[in-house]
Amino acid sequence: MSQPQIPNHVKLIASIFSVENSLIDEVMIKLTEKFGSIDWTSPELFFDRTKYYAREMGWPLHRRFISFSGLIPAEELVQVKLATNEFEKEYLDHGNRQVNIDPGYISAERLILATGKNYIHRVYLTKGIYADLTLLFKKGGFRSVEWTYPDYANPDIIDYFNEIRKTYMAQIMEKRRLD
Repeated sequence: MSQPQIPNHVKLIASIFSVENSLIDEVMIKLTEKFGSIDWTSPELFFDRTKYYAREMGWPLHRRFISFSGLIPAEELVQVKLATNEFEKEYLDHGNRQVNIDPGYISAERLILATGKNYIHRVYLTKGIYADLTLLFKKGGFRSVEWTYPDYANPDIIDYFNEIRKTYMAQIMEKRRLD
């Protein structure tokens, strides 16, 4: 019989995109007020792997990835996603989102995104939120899987997540040292 064990806390991340860079900056401030300080921010990127959001949000879309300093229990991802949904609602314009916030987390083994949409590879958590297994950590780096979004499978983006994971692993080692 396996014995239940509490897993390590995880590193909260988010993708934020909008037509307006200033709106991304504004949302980053709101996110720090809710989830704590940011310890890493990507350079400004273009969200150009798909035009899926163009009709609703406009074009071109600018994007930033961020990670937060503090670690959280993995089960808090549901509350994080519900909170980011509320932030998105604050920026609706005639029913259309002006900003998209996709939270997730990095653990030693994987990158998980939170979503409200079911699919074959997504695991239901609670309150209408699913965990999307987006990247796996194998052989020294994150790897995409067949359903990974193309932008998350981009080698440059994977490099960002590998760097965030290094910070995360150092945080876990420090926590163990102090415990």
